[in-house]
Amino acid sequence: MCLFSYVNMLIRSFFSLLFLLPLFSRADALFGYFLLRGQFTSPDDLVYVEQIYYNKVFLIEYNSTEGKYTGYTERAIEWTHDFNKNPILLMKEKKNEEHLRSNVPLILALLSKTVEPSVRVRSVDAASSKHPGMLVCSVYGFYPKQIRVAWLRNGKEVTSEVTSTEELPNGNWLYQMHSYLEFTPRPGETITCKVEHASLVEPGLYDWDPAFESQRNKIAVGTAGLLLGLVFLVAGLIYYKKNTAGRVLVPTS
Repeated sequence: MCLFSYVNMLIRSFFSLLFLLPLFSRADALFGYFLLRGQFTSPDDLVYVEQIYYNKVFLIEYNSTEGKYTGYTERAIEWTHDFNKNPILLMKEKKNEEHLRSNVPLILALLSKTVEPSVRVRSVDAASSKHPGMLVCSVYGFYPKQIRVAWLRNGKEVTSEVTSTEELPNGNWLYQMHSYLEFTPRPGETITCKVEHASLVEPGLYDWDPAFESQRNKIAVGTAGLLLGLVFLVAGLIYYKKNTAGRVLVPTS
């Protein structure tokens, strides 16, 4: 038997043992798993590592810095002695390393990308609250995940009556979160939502404008009323045409 066939047989037998034992054993079955890891700061500074564990015992590691397999048990040392003589296995690991290296620029671009959030401050109904008012600061479409949202009243940060959601994934690499402030309105005060994020050179300050919100609500109500009126008008025209389509006007003498 040639060395390559012998190594392949060993690998197949070893992997079959790893994956079949959990299927036919009890709940406390032995198990095996692989760990593939890349450590890099740039395409030229990269280390590719492949590790094999069995029953929580570290058996074999391939490290691209050394360019070879290393065994960590007596039996694994015997296996890796043959593995390191197999140019096809070593070439496979080299291809894995190069594939990772070619993707490093994309990975770094994703990790360094920042997306500025869009922010909306509005009032909502305060349910089961001792305060008559509640504001919500909704922060949408930001990346990376880390963000800080705070409330200011006349320039001073509010430390109580504030609740916030966690950063919620949108499913497109972007996130959103919502912060709520329960408050009792005071004449002439300024309430501000303060957002700190990696995409912002300085914290974003977003004031709540009750007059603008009131005007916007009036426009929304007016628009809804107009649309409702158009619906009734169209429905009336359709009803009129259906009821007059079959009629024939007879002239009177």
